[in-house]
Amino acid sequence: MADYLVDAAPLSAALETFAGERGWEPYLTARNLMLALTGEVGELAEIFQWMSDEEAANLSADPETFAHLQEEIADVLFYLVQLARVTGVDLDLASRDKIRKNARKYPAPSQEA
Repeated sequence: MADYLVDAAPLSAALETFAGERGWEPYLTARNLMLALTGEVGELAEIFQWMSDEEAANLSADPETFAHLQEEIADVLFYLVQLARVTGVDLDLASRDKIRKNARKYPAPSQEA
């Protein structure tokens, strides 16, 4: 078994099947998916728009708002995974590469010279 940081393959396959059953493939272009992702991020942001940091940290205390949060996060994830699939981005490889780059760009204080 591979050691993944991100194993999006099962989700990607499920989303591809879901879209295929509905004939949505022609609409799943990089541009359309990026625009849909942007819209979903906006809907996610709307949940937090007028909250204090304390309210945002305690969202799980409100079952209705927390359910909405889960749905919007899932929507963002779905579009991101689909965008990666149609553009050929390996999310695991991209994540590993970006973590390495960030570690070089932002070294931990004990690693600074």
